[in-house]
Amino acid sequence: MKKINNYLSLIKFSHTIFAMPFALLGFFMGIFHLDNSNEAGWLVIKDYFISHYLVFVFILLCMVFARSAAMAFNRYLDREFDAKNPRTAIREIPSGVISATNALRFTILNAVLFCAAAYMINTICFLLSPIALLVILGYSYTKRFTTLCHLVLGLGLSLAPAGAFIAVTETIVPAVVFLSLSVIGWVSGFDIIYSLQDDKFDASEGLLSIPSTLGRKKALLASRILHVSTALLVITAGLFFEFHFLYFIGASLFVGLLIYQQTVVKENDLSSVNLAFMTANGIASIVFFIFAIADLIAYN
Repeated sequence: MKKINNYLSLIKFSHTIFAMPFALLGFFMGIFHLDNSNEAGWLVIKDYFISHYLVFVFILLCMVFARSAAMAFNRYLDREFDAKNPRTAIREIPSGVISATNALRFTILNAVLFCAAAYMINTICFLLSPIALLVILGYSYTKRFTTLCHLVLGLGLSLAPAGAFIAVTETIVPAVVFLSLSVIGWVSGFDIIYSLQDDKFDASEGLLSIPSTLGRKKALLASRILHVSTALLVITAGLFFEFHFLYFIGASLFVGLLIYQQTVVKENDLSSVNLAFMTANGIASIVFFIFAIADLIAYN
């Protein structure tokens, strides 16, 4: 059990809460996109699950395997930097809890399982799975050559709602594209805030990030711009999919929590970074998902 907990800690399994609600929203949007009946919304979902419940299972597995591979590879690749950084020296690889070799094996195992789960969904998902892996694993290299590493992380997580929608429909629509783009802005914005903690260390080691390159003041401005774009894209996605007022209530609460995290983190006070990163974003994604699903059920 302790070994399992070590690996769950390695991949920060609790952070799955960020992308999972958006993936599930993409899944449910796919169900209603396909529906041509006049049934009540909850019956549409019930009928789909009766005949296609395995699609849902494999979508969840894809999410878990992809994220596990990405996090483990990131920890493997950054192990030497993590050992030097006082904030990250206690992580599993530098502290010796998990060996680098085992972390790499864990990465490969999850990458293979991700492709296998995608294969079980449909051919399109399977063919796209190597591209998804290229993005989510490739992110770990980006701090070495581009300041825009935060956007690559956002791109990786943005594949969740699009991938889930494709898993159900084998196609894509503008609303889901806008929803995925909103995830890029959202994740990139809060990743900039999180990386404020390591701005000096990154600069000293030649690692690139917006805080280490532009400084904290401009980094916070960039984060705010990205979160403004997120708000606009979430609204646009709702309009394109013809959601109703419950969705927009959820979107408003989501945006409100983005504003909150922008207000609690200051240029010279990073004491609330973890509050903004974990609590605010976790609550934001769940609340948004609940209202969006309620809208789909109530008005379809």
